Amino acid sequence: MSRYSEYLKEIEERKGQGLHAKPIDTAELLSEVIAQIKDLNNEHRKDSLNFFIYNVLPGTTSAAGVKAEFLKEIILGKATVEEISPASAFEQLSHMKGGPSVKVLLDLALGDDAAIAGEAAKVLKTQVFLYEADTERLEEALKNGNEIAKDIVESYAQAEFFTKLPEIEEEIKVVTFVAGIGDISTDLLSPGSDAHSRSDRELHGQCMFEHNKEKQNELKALQEAHPDKRVMLVAEKGTMGVGSSRMSGVNNVALWIGKPASPYVPFINFAPIVAGTNGISPIFLTTVGVTGGIGLDLKNWVKKRDEEGNVVVDEEGEPVLEQAYSVDTGTVLTINTKTKKLYNGDQELMDISSAFTPQKMEFMRAGGSYAIVFGKKLQAFAAKALGIEVPPVFATSKEISHEGQGLTAVEKIFNKNAVGTSGATLHAGSYVRVNVDIVGSQDTTGLMTSQELEMMAATVISPIVQGAYQSGCHTASVWDVKAQRNTPRLMKFMNDFGLITGRDPEDKYHAMTDVIHKVLNDLTVDDRWVIIGGDSHTRMSKGVAFGADSGTVALALATGEASMPIPESVKVTFKGEMKDHMDFRDVVHATQSQMLKKFGGENVFQGRVIEVHIGTLPSDQAFTFTDWTAEMKAKASICISEADTLIESLEIAKSRIQTMIDKGMDNEKQVLQGLIDRANNRIEEVKTGKKPPLTPDENAKYYAEFVVDLDAIDEPMIADPDVHNEDVSKRYTHDTIRDLTYYKGEKHVDLGFVGSCMVHKGDIKIVAKMLKNLEEQSGMVEFKAPLVVTAPTYNIIEELKEEGDWEILQRYSGFEFDDAAPKQQARTEYENILYLERPGCNLCMGNQEKAAKGDTVMSTSTRLFQGRVVKDSDRKKGESLLASTPVVVLSAILGRIPTIDEYKSAVQGIELTKFAPPLKQMTSAPSHLLSY
Repeated sequence: MSRYSEYLKEIEERKGQGLHAKPIDTAELLSEVIAQIKDLNNEHRKDSLNFFIYNVLPGTTSAAGVKAEFLKEIILGKATVEEISPASAFEQLSHMKGGPSVKVLLDLALGDDAAIAGEAAKVLKTQVFLYEADTERLEEALKNGNEIAKDIVESYAQAEFFTKLPEIEEEIKVVTFVAGIGDISTDLLSPGSDAHSRSDRELHGQCMFEHNKEKQNELKALQEAHPDKRVMLVAEKGTMGVGSSRMSGVNNVALWIGKPASPYVPFINFAPIVAGTNGISPIFLTTVGVTGGIGLDLKNWVKKRDEEGNVVVDEEGEPVLEQAYSVDTGTVLTINTKTKKLYNGDQELMDISSAFTPQKMEFMRAGGSYAIVFGKKLQAFAAKALGIEVPPVFATSKEISHEGQGLTAVEKIFNKNAVGTSGATLHAGSYVRVNVDIVGSQDTTGLMTSQELEMMAATVISPIVQGAYQSGCHTASVWDVKAQRNTPRLMKFMNDFGLITGRDPEDKYHAMTDVIHKVLNDLTVDDRWVIIGGDSHTRMSKGVAFGADSGTVALALATGEASMPIPESVKVTFKGEMKDHMDFRDVVHATQSQMLKKFGGENVFQGRVIEVHIGTLPSDQAFTFTDWTAEMKAKASICISEADTLIESLEIAKSRIQTMIDKGMDNEKQVLQGLIDRANNRIEEVKTGKKPPLTPDENAKYYAEFVVDLDAIDEPMIADPDVHNEDVSKRYTHDTIRDLTYYKGEKHVDLGFVGSCMVHKGDIKIVAKMLKNLEEQSGMVEFKAPLVVTAPTYNIIEELKEEGDWEILQRYSGFEFDDAAPKQQARTEYENILYLERPGCNLCMGNQEKAAKGDTVMSTSTRLFQGRVVKDSDRKKGESLLASTPVVVLSAILGRIPTIDEYKSAVQGIELTKFAPPLKQMTSAPSHLLSY
């Protein structure tokens, strides 16, 4: 069967799903299509023309290469297609976004036919996705006196690819559509269970609102009723896009309410408009910027105040909110991009200037942030080639510098890594480009990242990047048909691109499904590095890490840079002493609870960096804190460590990187060995005092400072989704923290989960020690609820085997993963046994394994979103409560949440994750030469 016949068969299958043909991305299929176009009598010629013109993925796909070459033949008169004129061929090339298309345009522009060269030059002047091979050709031609090359380079120097774009419209009429009440997680927009289809944009679009057809139809009806307006998707009484960056979520929103990016490429839309009463989650807002969209912080619910100006609170001490203005579905509003105000008719509702900074308006005008990033690099190349200063076209990097004010930790890192600035000392609020040291791509977004790399015509990782990793953790639980089809293809692409990959394309080493955040935590061997990762939990305990969408990851891989404002910081320190029966996870929950209490219910962490002075806790264990900061909607987190602790953390990292090398995971450039060398160098710097651990200046300025009182933590604390709260907006948030006593030992538990990125080796050891402890107290342990245990990495399992803990777990397990015969179907029913699952995300991801509908799950993960770990059933709501490892283990054994006495007895004699605050303040004298 020919590839075209197979394509037609696939099209028929997709029709049954209400889908169109998938865009063509392979050279083999497009070559058959072209052959049918050339055959004037071919029965498929008409459809083949349509596929060729309107249904080929651009960039560096193999199909794009074939299309570009055929269009070149048409322009040169070597091929004649009545329906595609040379002018049409140039028009199509202009939409192909670099790579083969730019090569063809350069061939034509630097060729002998003056008329064709002139037309090619016109198109090239609109292109921005040029790489070194392209600019080198231009520069060489310029040096040889080529007038066309000079014309093109001069145009680039003036950034005409940007300045000749239409201005943003002054007034944007919108009609609101309330997508949900309370925080809207990206799972609502792009469910984790549909991760397999993310790269098939039209198919994935069907999962919007978790496949809720009724809601989808309501949105369609609203669009039909307001054809002259754009829809604004709203999170009422909540934050839009919590949980992850989820490029697929923004893609889905854009597909439903955005604008087509090109008539020649289907299902790729841009410029969605989203909003939230409590704004947009920081990492999701970055993703909105990738598509040139608009994100509004509506602030339409405010704290009610009495006549004396005091905040009115309810019976539970929570602030009472009142509506400042309505954004109910169907409300017509006007966004004015000149005044930067939001209006209802003539009534001004609020200032929205934060959504229309000069940088964001450039993204909107250019159709997304990529075009601006590449445009700036292209302009800089052109100015250098011409020997002139870069003309001031783009908004200058916003530089904020306060004389005499010290630097926070994140400000120091940004000052060290910033590029293209004036050289002034920069403080929070500055908008800068920074070099990126470590980049991580995970598997459920990786195929999208590879698509983004193809569409921006990138073929190799930037030499600036110190190390990059492609994981297989999000699809580790079940090696089903989808994983078997997608994962090897992804690993080959990323391996060829220059990343260290969890799976070797040629199976030269054992496939690793280690959790990406844990791997990146080990690969980060400098506390001053910047890390970008394709997941919200990219929160390293060394350096500063930012969770990002698949596109921002692609940009970091291709350019070695990221652009963002320097965030404000909140300083978190500790006092007091942890009680022996408490676990560090309880400190994490107490931090949240005490913070909300101190600041009157305001989450001061949202959108900011949490600078946690954790001092004495190694990075493996400190990751429990940094990982959780994603759920606090923080922009990032930075751990301030003492010298001995940092050295200990780097030694652990070295040993684990060495294990990766021993497995055969290093590449030709010996990236992993290079990281070990850098770790050794950093250790030497710390030991000799040449460059001490990163610390903030003692006169740094913070948005807020907060001290966690360890003495106040007397019993385990649980984050409860509060699924029956009468106020819908307060369900499934992380703000409801309750102590163990609240449950009186009565709340039934259906399943326990110890695993994912929130646990470290010590947690798995605690499971083993508890089983041994309880066995000694009462004999053989029996589980009244299933307990799923998922170690984050294979390294940890190997270390547990060496230390004797894995043997105890094996003795109690009724199931142990087998990499030689991995599960090919997701588990739908659980027995009351211990499951030792394959390293990876497992239940936390929610795309493969799930608890039974309606279950009450006790989990160490971070996810308590509705439907993530467990869906609702007809009989009851599913709920995922978050707690420490010992609480989860004991809950599974008892089949209920334990009493405080039962808990203390079970952990007696077990050394839980201990933490003692540093004895001295970890700050530097201002303006110290070693400060950054």
